[in-house]
Amino acid sequence: MQTNNRLLDDLAKVANGAVSTLAGVKSEVEASVRHQLERLLMDMDLVTRDEFETMKAVAIAARTEQEKLEKRMRVLEAAVANQAAPKTRAKSTKSKTKGTPGKKTKR
Repeated sequence: MQTNNRLLDDLAKVANGAVSTLAGVKSEVEASVRHQLERLLMDMDLVTRDEFETMKAVAIAARTEQEKLEKRMRVLEAAVANQAAPKTRAKSTKSKTKGTPGKKTKR
């Protein structure tokens, strides 16, 4: 019976050693894959999350400012159009009251 126990003890030690070896191999493989991915990402020249968020905020601010300026421009264009409209009406009214163009009036 003692031989069975010794055999089982030896098998347990071998299995334990194999498991610890596999755990070490697993950590080395993970480290190697992580290193390769980091190198690949650095070669791709990607932006960091902080840089992306900063540029996103700048773009939102620029878009908001553009929308404000567009509204202001519409208001100014409407004001210019309203100022120009009475002048053109006044010119057309004056030409109608003077008589027919091309005829000279006597003094």
